[in-house]
Amino acid sequence: MSTVLHSIEAAHKEGRKQLAVLIDPDFGQDEMRLERTVQNACMAKADLIFVGGSLLTSAAFDRCVQLVKSLSDRPVVLFPGSPSQLSAHADAVLFLSLISGRNPELLIGHHVTAAPSIKALGIEAIPTGYLLVDGGKPTTVSYVSQTIPLPHDKPGIAAATALAGSYLGLRTIYMDTGSGALRTVSPEMIRAVREQVDLPIIVGGGIRDRGTARVLCDAGADILVVGTAFEKDPEQIFAMSEAIHA
Repeated sequence: MSTVLHSIEAAHKEGRKQLAVLIDPDFGQDEMRLERTVQNACMAKADLIFVGGSLLTSAAFDRCVQLVKSLSDRPVVLFPGSPSQLSAHADAVLFLSLISGRNPELLIGHHVTAAPSIKALGIEAIPTGYLLVDGGKPTTVSYVSQTIPLPHDKPGIAAATALAGSYLGLRTIYMDTGSGALRTVSPEMIRAVREQVDLPIIVGGGIRDRGTARVLCDAGADILVVGTAFEKDPEQIFAMSEAIHA
């Protein structure tokens, strides 16, 4: 049976770049806004829809995921900021291990708490090594995770960290500068990681235009995640989608 991970791995092997739109679960409080966002994502030919965030202020997470799934035929993947961000309506969950940090709760602690629920809900778990990279300013994820981001200009550290993650059996690498970051992960860092691991590389944070999207894809990124830029300027996502899928 085809799974979300298998489709991501197949796209990586074939060199097909993908676009993921990240939806804030608080969108669920405004169903009309959520519907417009999902419709725009589908019109822009997004390949995946991620739902989640570092700071959840709404109790309607499950309802949000249910609505996203009902409005889209794209795979809905959870990008959880905590073990509570789970829903049976999702197709898969990024089982994130924050391998760039030294917070034991985010390396294994939360995973032990979440694992029984994931199995009971029947959600596909995608083992993902998460690397938080300095994006030019403090972000919610760095505050909540209580970890120091990897230096933006030290691609070797990121490459060694990703390689360690691959040896641990992780199946994807997610490099992120966080929502609202001033800059994205550098092409040099992505290339350094690509040279060390033959895994799908997901990149998010600070991606705001088609030029940046194309450069990151050329450097070795397989999936680009767009969130804040999409919310502020939905039209921009169409140009970025063209660049990613070119």
